[in-house]
Amino acid sequence: MTDDYTEYSTPELVRMLGARFKDYRLRADLTQKEVAETTGLSVLTIHRFENGTATNVSLGTFLLLLKAVGCINDLKELMPEQPESPYLYNDKNKKAQRVRHKKL
Repeated sequence: MTDDYTEYSTPELVRMLGARFKDYRLRADLTQKEVAETTGLSVLTIHRFENGTATNVSLGTFLLLLKAVGCINDLKELMPEQPESPYLYNDKNKKAQRVRHKKL
């Protein structure tokens, strides 16, 4: 599998995450029922996520699932903090709050 995920659709990416989650759940020696009890989700939701039929899982649900298998601290690898950049400051040395493009 390639490390370039730009060509995948969102449902394809969710399917891939579901399959990967199942592997993590099995390695954590947890049943779907145990994950359901821990997260407050239904066994059916977990089953559908793992087998790829639930392709619209909310971010909140995904975070609950990461917590259940002990992977929530891996978020720092998903979106690591960026170092300070001089490009984030305007002429008055104030940090930019948003991006605005000049009208042509």
